[in-house]
Amino acid sequence: MYLDPLWVQPVPHSAPRPPESVWDYPRPPAMREDDRVVRVECAGQVVAESRKSVRVLETSHPPVFYIPPADVRTELLIPATSGRTWCEWKGAARYWDVVVGDDVRAGAAWSYPRPERGFTALKDYFAFYPSRMDRCTVAGEGVTAQEGDFYGGWITSEVCGPFKGGPGTLLW
Repeated sequence: MYLDPLWVQPVPHSAPRPPESVWDYPRPPAMREDDRVVRVECAGQVVAESRKSVRVLETSHPPVFYIPPADVRTELLIPATSGRTWCEWKGAARYWDVVVGDDVRAGAAWSYPRPERGFTALKDYFAFYPSRMDRCTVAGEGVTAQEGDFYGGWITSEVCGPFKGGPGTLLW
């Protein structure tokens, strides 16, 4: 069995979680299974809810939670007409609009249909920009969006910055 060197063992949700500095996260990023309830809400609907997410941890960035497609209401997602990015670690991202009735949140989610080696665990999982959703939570705690929206990080009380993403931080 192939063990990815970037894979970090999961921490049970019942275990105490000490504060994490994003400056202690590795580069290239690490992935960690997370069994806490991760929830994404938009226009009065639960778009995603999971106890099987994968957190991606990268130096200077708040974690990004990737949710398995089985735990996402994919009928509320349509391929975005614009927005393509390339991550040196994960590969080419595909963007999704979240559509609830007449409410359209353009490019509010992304996935990696063919992630690079080392990140294949993220294949077809969905990540959401918390700033484009009405509410995102981790274990019931409301998430603050990472400034700048480029990285889509989820800030909770367990992570400490400063965080890359705001004005003047691009070259950090």
